[in-house]
Amino acid sequence: MPVQGRRPSTALPYPSDGPRPIRLHRLELLQFRNYGRLVLTVEAPRLLVIGRNGEGKSNLLEAVELLGSLRSHRCGADRDLIQRGERQALIAADCVGGDRLELELRRQGGRLVRRNGKSLERQHDLIGPLRCVGFSALDLELVRGEPALRRQWLDRVVLQLEPVYAELLSRYGRLLRQRAQLLRRGLGQGHLGDLLEAFDQQMALIGTRLHRRRVRALARLQPLAAAWHGRLSGGREQLELRYRPGTVLEGEEAEAPWREALLLQLRSQREQELRLGQCSVGPHRDEIELRLGDQPARRYGSAGQQRTLVLALKLAELELVQQLWGEPPLLLLDDVLAELDPERQQLLLEAVGEGHQCLVSATHLGAFSGGWHQRSQVVRVEAGAIASRRYGDEPSAWF
Repeated sequence: MPVQGRRPSTALPYPSDGPRPIRLHRLELLQFRNYGRLVLTVEAPRLLVIGRNGEGKSNLLEAVELLGSLRSHRCGADRDLIQRGERQALIAADCVGGDRLELELRRQGGRLVRRNGKSLERQHDLIGPLRCVGFSALDLELVRGEPALRRQWLDRVVLQLEPVYAELLSRYGRLLRQRAQLLRRGLGQGHLGDLLEAFDQQMALIGTRLHRRRVRALARLQPLAAAWHGRLSGGREQLELRYRPGTVLEGEEAEAPWREALLLQLRSQREQELRLGQCSVGPHRDEIELRLGDQPARRYGSAGQQRTLVLALKLAELELVQQLWGEPPLLLLDDVLAELDPERQQLLLEAVGEGHQCLVSATHLGAFSGGWHQRSQVVRVEAGAIASRRYGDEPSAWF
């Protein structure tokens, strides 16, 4: 029973007598964004990265996100992550259990991934030691922004739960681009039926597998997000997450009937798609509807309500990844505290508790309470370098 006058703890469950986790022990960057060379040894579960806007603090957290999920919420093209005039960039990390992860980004030839010095044939085999949940100021657009933002958020969740999902997303993306090119070339020709049928068969198969994984992930997130939102809002509002597929899917989520339904809809839309030159059916048209009570949050939620909703989604994501894998993921907080009012800042910091390694970027230390500041490692970033030389190790061999 909580002490009178104090808010009940919102910390995620974690053994109080166990060691505070450090999953990321060392981060090395070469020619990544505005970092020429960086070696950072992580000495505490809480790392506060302080710096003015544009100095590189978000780039540092982005590098960790790429190692943990193979994706960046800020950038879709690897060439934009490599320093100008350079052919490649490298992100490397030493992790819990002695694992060493390396992700090499190249302007030509695609990525290379290595684990403990061994090249991996499948990129998603790198996911595991550095599972992470990211929360940035950009995520505050989840509620009000375009449906693509909510799809990307849910895809990042599924990736943490099932790394093979990265391969499905990549295959579907290629099919979608190639099919759209066929549609545009076929305007007025009408002789692409057999080729489009072959593409539709593959798109129905991969699209169904994406649908099913998104549905399952959202079903597991729903009770967690609703519970967190109830705590954060004082029980005044009820949060509901609804999956609105870009395909008419009915009945059980068995693969065969859903695949057949998607294939039939692709066939029925083919004539219209040939006229328009674009694909109008499939998971690239999905919507994740966020509702407060019986109203769409996108349309009716206030700015404060929307921030509370996004915070609940992120805390639910954090809890779900921990539930599934039995170990706490890293939490990356990129300039998000400045966007939250003091009460929500405190709720977020309390919810994280002592059980997660956190990397937090901010422009100043004023956003953190004395306890957080005193129990954290603080580094200051200036122009793509750590201002203090306390982490002066020389980088290891890179290529």
